[in-house]
Amino acid sequence: MPKVLWTGRLSPEMRFMMNTSNLVAWATGSMRDTEAMKERMKRGYDGAFSAHVNHYDQEGLALHARCAVEQLKDVDVRGKSVLDIGGGTGISSFVMLRRGAAHVTCGDISEHMLAFAREKAEREGYGLERMDFRQLDAEDLPYGDGSFDVVSMSMTMGFLPNQYRAMREMARVVRPGGLVTIGTQATDHYWEPIEATLRASRKRYMFGYRLEFWPQTESEVRRLMERSGIVDIESRRVTWHKSFGSGGELFDFFAAVSASWWYGRFPPDRREEEAARTRAGFERLGTRTVTGDIIVASGKKPK
Repeated sequence: MPKVLWTGRLSPEMRFMMNTSNLVAWATGSMRDTEAMKERMKRGYDGAFSAHVNHYDQEGLALHARCAVEQLKDVDVRGKSVLDIGGGTGISSFVMLRRGAAHVTCGDISEHMLAFAREKAEREGYGLERMDFRQLDAEDLPYGDGSFDVVSMSMTMGFLPNQYRAMREMARVVRPGGLVTIGTQATDHYWEPIEATLRASRKRYMFGYRLEFWPQTESEVRRLMERSGIVDIESRRVTWHKSFGSGGELFDFFAAVSASWWYGRFPPDRREEEAARTRAGFERLGTRTVTGDIIVASGKKPK
């Protein structure tokens, strides 16, 4: 069951507003329909609600590549078969291929994101013998037990309603003695643009809606892995800050990497207007800095 209350950083005012809305979402049943929540996320990254996602790599490659490098810093993938869950446009997948992975399956819930990954693989000369692609649900992986040497989840856990189920699936499809590695959102990750978006958006569209985002603490990540049978766990928290030239530039970044999936709550004929309104809000609030805050963790499946 997803957590009802907000699990990331916000100002006291916005936290109160968000948690009141979350409680209404729980009481009315919308938050308990986790399949609908996942579908809204999927459609967002498929570009159904906003064209900003088409600039995902243009706006967000540098920051997400940093997340991937931090996650994989001490992970040995040489000569191994890898499943990259939440691979998106392939940012982590390509890091692992360049580090000598024998084969990487880039899996994501969004076929639109995978299309970008396929285009990049073709440009970089990776054929199917090194890389393939699979649309999948992280909570119900379409593979048999022990199918991969390494199973990686790249900045996706925070978007999953049933994080324990996803963790168990990772442990199931990795071979005995294989490695599970996670890079996930910690509590301060991107809190500034989330705060600015909540302040600038029309509240009537957001009330009674629980945003599909559940960042975690390091201890929570470790407990998920332990409960799933993973051993020899190593973890750390990594935090940094990046400043943009203007609030509008930060909005462009955030709208692209988040796919603005909550626009599914807005009337279709008002989405462009609301995007412009929110961008102006970023400028007005002077929000120009974003915090990168991630948990990286790795462990083994017992032989």
